[in-house]
Amino acid sequence: METVFVKAGLCLVLAAAGCSDGGAAPAAQDHLATPVHLTNCGLPVSVTAPPQRAIALEQNATEIMLSLGLADRMVGTSYQTDPVLPELRPAYEKVPVLAKLYPSREAVRAANPDFVYSTYTSAYAPDAAGSRADLATLGVPAYLSEFACEKPADATQTVTFDGIFDEIRDIAGVFGVPERADKLIHDQQSRLDAARGAAPTAAPSAGPSVLWYYSGTSTPYVAGHGGVPDAISSLLGARNTFTDANQKWPAGNWEEIAKRNPEVIVLADLSRGGDGDSAQSKIDFLRRNPVTSKLDAVVAGRFVTVPGSSMDPSIRSVQAAELVGANLHGTAR
Repeated sequence: METVFVKAGLCLVLAAAGCSDGGAAPAAQDHLATPVHLTNCGLPVSVTAPPQRAIALEQNATEIMLSLGLADRMVGTSYQTDPVLPELRPAYEKVPVLAKLYPSREAVRAANPDFVYSTYTSAYAPDAAGSRADLATLGVPAYLSEFACEKPADATQTVTFDGIFDEIRDIAGVFGVPERADKLIHDQQSRLDAARGAAPTAAPSAGPSVLWYYSGTSTPYVAGHGGVPDAISSLLGARNTFTDANQKWPAGNWEEIAKRNPEVIVLADLSRGGDGDSAQSKIDFLRRNPVTSKLDAVVAGRFVTVPGSSMDPSIRSVQAAELVGANLHGTAR
């Protein structure tokens, strides 16, 4: 709810000043015969060789890199929002954590990166890692998810799983490991196909209505049009209750939600500790609130809990599709 045409590597730019390689792997490990050039969020990104000292600025970017087997190319991670996926934990523990939230510009520069990656625009704020343009002046290419570009006009407006897969291919291409992307995407697509098969068969207009409840109690934030929840709803033949909203995460109100009376409520389980963040705090509120306690989904206990990060474009989005698909039986009309 949550490139810059440059040479890859800060040390390449500062070599004349005697910059050390900082422990980077030798060039013999590079797999690219030619440089890679991408247009990313309206800006060119160029690497002349596979990065060896990359930083992922938040969890979704980190888990994509780890899933591609790139832990040995990482000198930093930050902003863990959920427990790391169990299968990625051993690799994650080898990567230095630069900050609990976003690292400062100084912390990023001290790590001497040759590539920076985030799936959120906020990671490149002045009080975080600094802008991609600033990093470019240091010779550090910086990638940003196409779903979260600095300029809305440059962003991909509708999230699709194919779009998530394109991002995985971009990152694998930058690091010279395209075959790893092929394997990861094949696995993710197979899981999506299985999730679709497990869901009740119904046209979207006839499938169960699903409220995707992200956060908040006095003002609930729910899934609107164009985000991951919309993509999952379409995949499973369900109806996103607020797909008519023109924002991905609009502020809702309980009276309108009561009118729409969803048959299933998907709860984002957030670890931030705020009002209505955890799945259990959402359930407790829904059951005691006079308006929401009468909702069909609440009365029947039709709740599905998914990690909060899986509602944003990530490798976890497939897990959300699996969890929701497995819990839609008996709700199709």
